[in-house]
Amino acid sequence: MALELPRVTYSNIGVDFSPVHAHLDSIIPEFEKRTLGRDWSTPFATGPREAISSPIGAELSLGKFPTSTAADIKAAIASARAGAKVWNASSLEDRLAFAARWREILAAEKYELGLAALYEVGKSRIEAIGEAEESVDMVEYYASELKRNDGYARPMKELVANETARSVMKPYGVFAVIAPFNFPLALSIGMISGALLTGNAVVFKPSPRCCLTGLLIAATLRKAGLPEGVFNIVLGDGEVGRLLATDDGIDGVAFTGSHNTGMSIFRHMAMLPHMKPVIAEMGGKNPAYVTRHAELDRAAQGVARSAFGLQGQKCSACSVVYVDNAVKDAFIAKLVAFSSRLIVGDPRRAETYMGPVYSDAAIARFRAALSEVEAKGKIHFGGTALGQGFGDNYVLPTVVELDRPDRLTRDELFMPFVVVRGVDGLEAAIAEGNDVAYGLCAGIFTRDENELQYFLDHAEAGVLYANRASGATTGAWPGAQPFCGWKGTGVSGKGGLGAWFLPQYLREQSQTIMTK
Repeated sequence: MALELPRVTYSNIGVDFSPVHAHLDSIIPEFEKRTLGRDWSTPFATGPREAISSPIGAELSLGKFPTSTAADIKAAIASARAGAKVWNASSLEDRLAFAARWREILAAEKYELGLAALYEVGKSRIEAIGEAEESVDMVEYYASELKRNDGYARPMKELVANETARSVMKPYGVFAVIAPFNFPLALSIGMISGALLTGNAVVFKPSPRCCLTGLLIAATLRKAGLPEGVFNIVLGDGEVGRLLATDDGIDGVAFTGSHNTGMSIFRHMAMLPHMKPVIAEMGGKNPAYVTRHAELDRAAQGVARSAFGLQGQKCSACSVVYVDNAVKDAFIAKLVAFSSRLIVGDPRRAETYMGPVYSDAAIARFRAALSEVEAKGKIHFGGTALGQGFGDNYVLPTVVELDRPDRLTRDELFMPFVVVRGVDGLEAAIAEGNDVAYGLCAGIFTRDENELQYFLDHAEAGVLYANRASGATTGAWPGAQPFCGWKGTGVSGKGGLGAWFLPQYLREQSQTIMTK
């Protein structure tokens, strides 16, 4: 009989997760013994092996992983093109049957997959298992959309007698899928499922130090019976990604990562003899607005959870909050009080809310930001010092205040660092919050209906939240909150997790037939 445990999402605060923690306590020792520290191999990675450590601690080995050479990338693309000959012609029923099998395997293995993300990224237990649960729901939701829309085939208007016309959507062929480190399961599986369910073959490159989850995802696809060559994985750094995305054998690219990298892919495609689709999500700034009519305890909790969940390393993380000056001091006091109770430490422990920051580059950005605030603002809480027993990549959740806008209120920070800006009124706050290159998420806390409507009408972001204690700007879920980036965050005006995601992997064809 299957183990029945509470369902974990990013938004279910106040739930008793003690059964989940008890289960994790029972399986973590065996997971470490069986999965970590192995010497891994995969067909399209024949280059030098690299030993990769967990950000939890340098002594904790994830394993040794090979890298892909230029020849490996070419071979993976050739394999995908051969697989595409079968999969591009697959029926809707074939793809739905595959999706059902894959979903069942992901559900059966979600705790193993979640633990891999915990060790690989330094996620807390609940963040990691929530990500694995989201991955299951992604496959289920996208399959339901594919079925509900009959594969996106539509009868069209008949203009003359004995003539039928219809619109059909067909796969492009082979998609390169290039994923980031912070959600190595959900973002990878989201893009992979978008391509596979619509009949495309895939060459997948996980983030350089996320080979473990990448190879485990590949294993679930093999178990689900995907035909040979339809899915292929390559491993390596940004140069591997560049060679993959720019190869002539690729028909489209799905990418999540930095704005600079995403736009370089887009510019490359624009210079080709014919444009190829780019489906990209490229970060955010994600302001929250706290008005004089806000419930401040709810606002403080929502901002802290969005700013410091996964150490602020989410494209949806709240890294700037605009607070009406009438309630600014009271809000800061509540935000500091809530943040000070968040436990930083080893994410393998049940009580940990924040694990390590992922990279040395992020620590350098964190320290540089602290220095800037020391010179021109105020640090209300946080900083780098945690005391003995923690490495340099464990930092405190940090709340700062600035008197005027600057790069810290405009640039994506990707670290547990939130800037408070005092403002006079919501209109001025939203004007400043919109004055950024990104447009992913925004949130508001207010009990005034007019303020709420002004926010909904004027916030320049694709994902809006109001009065959300579980996360001011975070917590999107498949089928509930479509995750669409505006402005510099995206390129298509359509996002993941919603009804318009799958059609991006398809191209339309009109078919008109005389029946007599």
